[in-house]
Amino acid sequence: MKLNRREALALGAGALFISLTPFRGGALANTADEEIKAFTGGADVVEDNIVTLTAPEIAENGNTVPITISVDSPMTADNYVKRVRILADGNPRSAVATMHFSPMSGTAEANTRMRLAKTQNVIAIAELSDGTFHMSKAEVKVTIGGCGG
Repeated sequence: MKLNRREALALGAGALFISLTPFRGGALANTADEEIKAFTGGADVVEDNIVTLTAPEIAENGNTVPITISVDSPMTADNYVKRVRILADGNPRSAVATMHFSPMSGTAEANTRMRLAKTQNVIAIAELSDGTFHMSKAEVKVTIGGCGG
């Protein structure tokens, strides 16, 4: 098959468009709702004060936003935090980190830094040993040089 110049350019433009479009099949783009459903297996998530998410209200640099997650749990063999998933609902890939805990952890608390593409919600979901899921949200306003939002 011979392609003329016009057909070759059209084929190249089509390939470029497809390569820049987020793949919704799972490899390139995930929404926060999809990630929550995958993490919880479709179970109900309770937004209450069991999970505490501490993040700055305004982040002057979205490249390194500090956050702290703590879960109120006795961390005994019968009642402990299994894992915590951190999501950023405005990032192209919403899943940021998953932290695993056990009764030997002593406390369910973690500190990390994350990159935020724009002003958005940061979400922390904790799975407890009894199979329940608890959530906390915090909006972080990302500014550019302290002048945006």
